Amino acid sequence: MPASARSRPRRRRADETSAGGLVVRFADGVRAGALIGRLDRRGRLRWSLPKGHVERGETTEQAAVREVAEETGIDGRITARLGSVDYTFTVEGRRVHKRVHHYLMEAVGGELSDEDVEVTEVAWVPLQELDERLAYAGERRLVRKATDMLADDA
Repeated sequence: MPASARSRPRRRRADETSAGGLVVRFADGVRAGALIGRLDRRGRLRWSLPKGHVERGETTEQAAVREVAEETGIDGRITARLGSVDYTFTVEGRRVHKRVHHYLMEAVGGELSDEDVEVTEVAWVPLQELDERLAYAGERRLVRKATDMLADDA
């Protein structure tokens, strides 16, 4: 083993599972999705789909509905599975592999709210504008899939 490999501390690894999705409403002739905005480390507002950790005893579907409600104030009903996004990041010396399961949801109640402490802003964004607003490529891919699914239903 090279000396440089021996001298580096071995990073601990963890796996995390989250769930969330795209909740959509149809109002005033426009289909829109609810997005959340969070400030990154540099203070920039980054828009994403609502999501969060799956709690013990929850299915990914239950977690997705709960997290969307907590982060946006909107109650959603799952209509389809969109897919998953995997990524890896490092926090506090730990390497974390995260898988986020995303679902397409229909808004069935609630009011848009940014009361969740982890969320800086929330907004209804017309579907055709989601691709340019979302910060993450994996989420943009899933939103394009959702848009195609919704167009097939129209």
